[in-house]
Amino acid sequence: MGVLPVPAEVRAILLDIEGTTTPIAFVQVCWGSHIWGWTLLRSLTVPPARTGGGRSGGSCAQQAPVSALQGKREVGEVTRETLFPYIKDNVKEYLRAHWEEEECQRDVGLLRKQAQEDSSLDGAVPIPLESGSGEEELERVIQAVVDNVHWQMSLDRKTTALKQLQGHMWRAAYATGLVKGEIFEDVVPAIRKWREAGMKVYIYSSGSIEAQKLLFGYSTEGDILELFDGHFDTKIGPKVESESYRRIAASIGCATNNILFLTDVPREANAAEEADTHVAVVIRPGNAGLTDDEKSYYSLISSFTELFLPSST
Repeated sequence: MGVLPVPAEVRAILLDIEGTTTPIAFVQVCWGSHIWGWTLLRSLTVPPARTGGGRSGGSCAQQAPVSALQGKREVGEVTRETLFPYIKDNVKEYLRAHWEEEECQRDVGLLRKQAQEDSSLDGAVPIPLESGSGEEELERVIQAVVDNVHWQMSLDRKTTALKQLQGHMWRAAYATGLVKGEIFEDVVPAIRKWREAGMKVYIYSSGSIEAQKLLFGYSTEGDILELFDGHFDTKIGPKVESESYRRIAASIGCATNNILFLTDVPREANAAEEADTHVAVVIRPGNAGLTDDEKSYYSLISSFTELFLPSST
């Protein structure tokens, strides 16, 4: 590795989150499947065992780096013993407390729709409609939602329905100061340097846009949302499909070859390359290993500081 020159035509850096800007072990456990990573501010009690795509930030003519932030660190055991069980152990309490709220009902409706789509899968848990016949029925419906969430998490699923509910639960945890998003120490200084050089920076992650904003709005580096020109999630398309990168480019007003995508996942890198997007694969502690062919094929960095911008002196 070492210094990696950024192609002169790049105007935007697109960052994946898991394993790129944030330790992947945190991300994996806190939303159950490569969704986000948090740092505990106090012990969790557990039993043993901008919106709709990139927000307006100007065209690539103003230079914009697009970065996929992903982070991974050797803290898997701690997070698996605390953060992952937190969602599972608190979902029923959360549903009871917020059941009458419109947002919670939307979450349940989305989970119910997902359950219908999953009806042919082995072990799928249906979520019945509520008829308003009393507390006993309400408890049965809530329990069905809980069982469905547990089933999806046990399969490490990444459905929008599951991520949306988890994101709302994490928002509540953030608001109370329970958790903060952990950011690799090289991330913020590097992004500030990119922006000073005229680049724009975007996030593209499998975590919902709301969850992304929680991570960076309540991070160990403080509120750093101002560093990003827009956010994308899988509503724009899966990260392993090349068309998603074409849609992102169109959304921010760039050609695909004006974008540099940073990710730790070769399949995502391959999809971006197929769309004529520049790519660098990020090597962080805890990230999945690469094959020898992948190491020789892709440009690799272990820190954002290794990127050398055309305007750098």
